[in-house]
Amino acid sequence: MRPLLYVLSFLAVLGLGFWAYRENYTTQSALRDVAALQDEIATLHEALAIQRAEWAHLNRPDRLRDLAVLNFDRLGLMPMEPHQFGRGTEVAYPPPPALADSVSDLAIGSPIDVSGTLNADPEVQSP
Repeated sequence: MRPLLYVLSFLAVLGLGFWAYRENYTTQSALRDVAALQDEIATLHEALAIQRAEWAHLNRPDRLRDLAVLNFDRLGLMPMEPHQFGRGTEVAYPPPPALADSVSDLAIGSPIDVSGTLNADPEVQSP
């Protein structure tokens, strides 16, 4: 009986060792994948920062003004002038709601009675 127990214990240890070996390599593979994804994310962040810088460079007001003047014959674009823009004081904002209006919206007009009675008699059915 003891030799059978030793053999089964040895096989269990051997099986657990094989399982641990496989889990170790699976974990290392997952860690490599995560590192590769983090590198790709960092590369994409860097490319996005470069594209934002290029966009800001191409949208400089002096460059756009020069392009509008240069292509006036084809496009008919006028250079932007400060007087073409409005001021914040010229914006028409909606009037704030009056206090009386907001109070009347919250007032309860006519209460509804929702209480009732429960009939214990099974023969009597409520409508």
